[in-house]
Amino acid sequence: MIEFRQVSKSFAGVPAVSNLNLHCKTGAFSVLIGTSGSGKSTTLKMINRLVEHDVGTILFAGEEIRSLPVLELRRRMGYAIQSIGLFPHWTVAQNIATVLQLQKWSRAKVADRTDELMALLGLDAGLRDRYPHQLSGGQQQRVGVARALAADPEVLLMDEPFGALDPVTRSALQQEMTRIHRLLGRTIVLVTHDIDEALQLADHLVLMDNGKIVQQGTPLAMLTRPANPFVRDFFGRSERGVRLLSLHLVKAWVRKDETPRPGEPLRDDMTLREALSAFVARQCDVLPVVDEQGAFCGTLHFSDLLTMESAREVLS
Repeated sequence: MIEFRQVSKSFAGVPAVSNLNLHCKTGAFSVLIGTSGSGKSTTLKMINRLVEHDVGTILFAGEEIRSLPVLELRRRMGYAIQSIGLFPHWTVAQNIATVLQLQKWSRAKVADRTDELMALLGLDAGLRDRYPHQLSGGQQQRVGVARALAADPEVLLMDEPFGALDPVTRSALQQEMTRIHRLLGRTIVLVTHDIDEALQLADHLVLMDNGKIVQQGTPLAMLTRPANPFVRDFFGRSERGVRLLSLHLVKAWVRKDETPRPGEPLRDDMTLREALSAFVARQCDVLPVVDEQGAFCGTLHFSDLLTMESAREVLS
């Protein structure tokens, strides 16, 4: 879907991106992460030509981006940013329909699409006629994402979209984006400085430094097989084991042949990292597990967290 071939970009003679080769597959959730000034935001903005590259080739769906009119290119891409950028004098519905109005959709079609997106993003229908200042930060960000998805873009670009939110709201929206990605199958490219957010969202993780890619691959591969000491240090030598637990769900480690145990249960869609916190807080070594409907489905043993193959690799 998106391919960079030997792309470079400089500002006032200072390189921001150098000889970048990057391939974001169709339907992938690619996350760019790196040190401050590593070139990740510049890379994202070159995709929809908010920043023009100096050298090299950028392909979008097989076409060189400079062969396409800028407006046509951008209308094929949704864009969501940290500051959200909602129009303060427009209602929620009007903000979501921004691109649809530009594309001259009929009023009935716009209304249907707005309702569909509000339901998808978990926005109550009663918010339709409210203004941005009447919404919480999380609600504003959901409206921003809904606007970016309004015209059913081929690609969704996100630049630190959850950076200004509190931890609880941020976590909820991260889970929402994972659900939406699985549901819609859209190609997503997201920039973040939050390591845990990157590991949770990405199926294609790209670590950058000094305008170049240091390593890319799955989050599991990056944690268990770091290419060099920089990668190992970036993800934290002492924290990699805990971060590995965030890549696995409880449901994959449930012992199904045991009788119910007393105590507050774990949900089977929780991560093993969340389960570890529960073990520590409750000071026990076995916890019951329930599914999404609340039905008992087995138990999780603390000892199993220590026998994971990937965890042993890190510890060794």
